[in-house]
Amino acid sequence: MPKNEKRALVTGGAGLIGSHVTDLLVREGWKVRVLDSLEPQTHRRGKPAWINPKVEFTHGDIRDRETTAAALDKIDTVFHQAAYGGYMPEISKYVHVNSLGTAQMLEIIREKNLRVQKIVVASSQAVYSEGAGICPKHQLVFPDVRPVEQLRKGDWEVHCPICGAITKSAPTPENAPVGGETVYGLTKVDQEKLVLLWGKQVGIPTIALRYSCTYGPRQSVFNPYTGVIAIFCTRLLNNLRPVLYEDGEQTRDFSFVEDIARANLLASETDQLDGMAVNVGSEKGVSIRKVAEIVSSALKIDIEPEARGEFRPGEMRHLTSDTKKIRSAGYKPQVELEEGIQRYIDWIRSQSDIRDYFSEAEQILKSKGIVHRVEVGNA
Repeated sequence: MPKNEKRALVTGGAGLIGSHVTDLLVREGWKVRVLDSLEPQTHRRGKPAWINPKVEFTHGDIRDRETTAAALDKIDTVFHQAAYGGYMPEISKYVHVNSLGTAQMLEIIREKNLRVQKIVVASSQAVYSEGAGICPKHQLVFPDVRPVEQLRKGDWEVHCPICGAITKSAPTPENAPVGGETVYGLTKVDQEKLVLLWGKQVGIPTIALRYSCTYGPRQSVFNPYTGVIAIFCTRLLNNLRPVLYEDGEQTRDFSFVEDIARANLLASETDQLDGMAVNVGSEKGVSIRKVAEIVSSALKIDIEPEARGEFRPGEMRHLTSDTKKIRSAGYKPQVELEEGIQRYIDWIRSQSDIRDYFSEAEQILKSKGIVHRVEVGNA
């Protein structure tokens, strides 16, 4: 099929990743339809100005059967980015949007015998309980999530599940155990397993991309529950100290959003990754404290971050993605963290009303038991 005849549906196509996937597909000559509910938590001002004028935009909810069926009509490839994300307290909404919405979409494709030929679903590193570790005695191990009792004592280390020794972070391969220790992570497991299982049943190629921490222009400045780089930026721009959970030495693998978009395009065009869950990341672990320093330096706002002895149960200590699988298919990230943060800051400075939405959200998270504090005497 000629490239200009390819037709894609990007669910969640107004969001950070979805909008960049959309732009890349348009540049590559695809015909693109976007389905997005414009979730108010993320899109407080409605439809964003960055929606590509060359796409067919549908304002609708992935949970609405008729809307989704219409969006899937005459589509060859689905880039399923739609999801409710972050550390929100609404358990049922995560399950309804992410798990049920995905299951229903698959049902519609099969029941209506639609011409969809491939599905690329957005999964997440949040499916892992904890990053892989190297134990001095047992070598590569896959630790369980750290118990709340341990965290309440201010012990942030990851211990070997066999002998209890302190482990050293190692790249996490796709065969590490998955389960998800947050409601969001749990529904991401649902999404990827539903799509991969369905693909095998019906004989349609499907791929689940497990994104590392994604950031970049268009990351919502309104949603205080997602994106540590965005949160640090809005705090500093309002002359407030960035807040570090634990001691700030936890590490993450960061991916610039345009690299994630390129991974989606690659997954749609190669058959090397079909039927698989695939990590997408930089293979570089960076501490959250270091990220705060980079953001502060780029903004030229010198305000020290603060660690207040608070933590979020279920949050992993270290996660660096092992990306051998996607690299073997030709993927190579192109944007380094410092450059990516500078590009995000250039974008965020062009936005108006950069308020701090984190402070209010933080109180909600504490009241709902999502953020805890170290017990007195252990801080």
